[in-house]
Amino acid sequence: MRLVQITDCHLHAEPCARSRAGFPLHQLEAVVAAVVTERPDLVLVTGDVSQDETAASYRLAHQALSRLDCPWFWMAGNHDQPGLMEEIRAFHYDIDLNGWRLLAVDTRVSGQAHGEIGQVRLAGLVERLEEDERPTLLAMHHPPLAVGSEWLDAIGLKDREAFWQTLAAYPQVKAVLCGHIHQAFASHQRRVQGEVAVYGTPSTTDQFLPGSVGFAIDEASRPGYRVMDLGADDWLTWVERVDL
Repeated sequence: MRLVQITDCHLHAEPCARSRAGFPLHQLEAVVAAVVTERPDLVLVTGDVSQDETAASYRLAHQALSRLDCPWFWMAGNHDQPGLMEEIRAFHYDIDLNGWRLLAVDTRVSGQAHGEIGQVRLAGLVERLEEDERPTLLAMHHPPLAVGSEWLDAIGLKDREAFWQTLAAYPQVKAVLCGHIHQAFASHQRRVQGEVAVYGTPSTTDQFLPGSVGFAIDEASRPGYRVMDLGADDWLTWVERVDL
């Protein structure tokens, strides 16, 4: 089973709109074209699809992503309007990956850049984890670990300690895929039952400079995506960059 993660497209209603370092729609289209060559079984978009939170931006995203030759799913980030997204394409929070499960965890806090799951959504996650012991991936917009960049860590997942405490009882959770950080990232969280891997993925548009104290664009880096090949109880994952 091959899964590809795309994230942080930051589209505008205007197709030719610029970002700080490029043209988001053109860059998303280039990433999608590259992803098609990977022959994925599924593509997941982990939030911040829009920059200006307009219906038109989501229509552009849907048009670009519909060029994929496989099922694709999206979730909302802090820049998104979930209601507008769902009018175009429904959210799916529990996705069957044959021998694996993929569970989407909503971390969006309306009107805020940081993320939080909250007690109600954590309880819902527990209910879903109780249902099935298959190896499980979690997908969320905000990273559940510090990434080593002061300004990004300030707008990360606020209740990450509660998140990890919740996962302590569920050894089937093997890895977390997140967006928000606009850079390649790989780390892990230790627990008694074994480590949980945490992966961040480059944006399809501007990249953030790793390790920066304040906001900074990495102008030397390129858009990209993450490939994840799932085995029976293990996986291989890597990041691919896209030339424009």
